[in-house]
Amino acid sequence: MMTVREVSALTGVTVRALRHYDQIGLLRPTALSESGYRLYDESALVRLQCIMLYKTLEFPLKDIRAILDSPAFERNRALDQQIRLLELKREHIDNVLTLARSLRTFGMDVEHMKFEAFDTTKIEQYAAEARASWGDTEAWREYERKSHGRAPAEQKRLGEGMMELMASFGRLTGQSPDSPEAQALVLELKNYITEHYYTCTNEILRGLGRMYAGGGSMTENIDAAGGPGTGAFIAEAIERFTKGEDAVITINA
Repeated sequence: MMTVREVSALTGVTVRALRHYDQIGLLRPTALSESGYRLYDESALVRLQCIMLYKTLEFPLKDIRAILDSPAFERNRALDQQIRLLELKREHIDNVLTLARSLRTFGMDVEHMKFEAFDTTKIEQYAAEARASWGDTEAWREYERKSHGRAPAEQKRLGEGMMELMASFGRLTGQSPDSPEAQALVLELKNYITEHYYTCTNEILRGLGRMYAGGGSMTENIDAAGGPGTGAFIAEAIERFTKGEDAVITINA
């Protein structure tokens, strides 16, 4: 058994983070000493290593917990997914590095400006699929049905359609999130997801809103499409929208 400080020294994860993981149920200590100190065995360290890999891939802690606690979780399959995501990230970094070197060599003129290197759609799509693959939800099964046989060009077109919606939100950031225009866009976003991916309930929509504003590459891409603060604005607009719809349902019930 190892104490929390020994685990911290071995892994580089702070004692504070390990305590937080315990509090949210992500990594429970194997046992407590007579003095009440957290103790961790080998299986706990294996789980911590999985957590660290997913954190490197920018998965939110709540998603990591859901994956690791899934009855369907298989460590080798998870490693395969993690390896693929790391390969996609390396490919993305290599593309950006090549672009930067090209700009350094040839200068930053219009002829050599290529923005495709910044596209992280492939990474985000694979990460979303990896997260969802551990669950046995109707939304995931519906997504599989709708996306089955869909050509890469069509997938790209749908992704571009999502980014166009994000850009439309960005043009409204000077307004209130509960303005008629913002609320109409939330409804359009909800319908777009339902039509092309899966039935977007209010619960799912709220979860997406938190992801849009949660930081990482998803927020960065949304803010790149709509301007700084777009992800946070969409999240707030979604929150207002879903509260309004839930209130109507309650009144009519």
